[in-house]
Amino acid sequence: MYKRIEGVRVSAYIAASLDGFIARENGTVDWLPSPDETDQSGDYGFSEFFNSVDCLVMGRNTLEKVLEFGAWPYEGKRVLVLSTSISQVPDQVKGKAELYAGSLYALLKLLRSEGCSRIYVDGGKTIQSFLKEGLLTDITITTVPILLGNGIRLFDGNEHDIPLKHLETNSFQSGFVQSSYEIEYA
Repeated sequence: MYKRIEGVRVSAYIAASLDGFIARENGTVDWLPSPDETDQSGDYGFSEFFNSVDCLVMGRNTLEKVLEFGAWPYEGKRVLVLSTSISQVPDQVKGKAELYAGSLYALLKLLRSEGCSRIYVDGGKTIQSFLKEGLLTDITITTVPILLGNGIRLFDGNEHDIPLKHLETNSFQSGFVQSSYEIEYA
């Protein structure tokens, strides 16, 4: 059932509230501290992680959220947007992002044939889709010390247990706790 692509690592790197939400019900992430509000921990390892990936795959909703932030944060990195509902990327990201509407497995095969060995997937639905198809290899979750009470869950509706192998956990002065796991599909 699960079909990994040899030589391709598919990684998620995401923040979640202590009660497991990645956004409020309306999609906002105003509860995440801005970079100037963080302590000496800086970006919590995100730059190092981002520099280790060949490309980024996100969903349309995540793209729309990123566009609200202003400047395009992914300069110089290939970005693919998963969508069957739009026919072209917004003008702000023409030449910076490309659309993809096929199967995830075919996408990974294509990226591998083009020399990609590590792919970053971002966005709740996108992460869930890669996980459901058995294509996600590892995940890093930074838990933010806040209880939202409700919102959009990172993991929702798994059809079966998915065992994880703990790789490492780091804690920061800010109260953030970051854990990395390898996904061990049955």
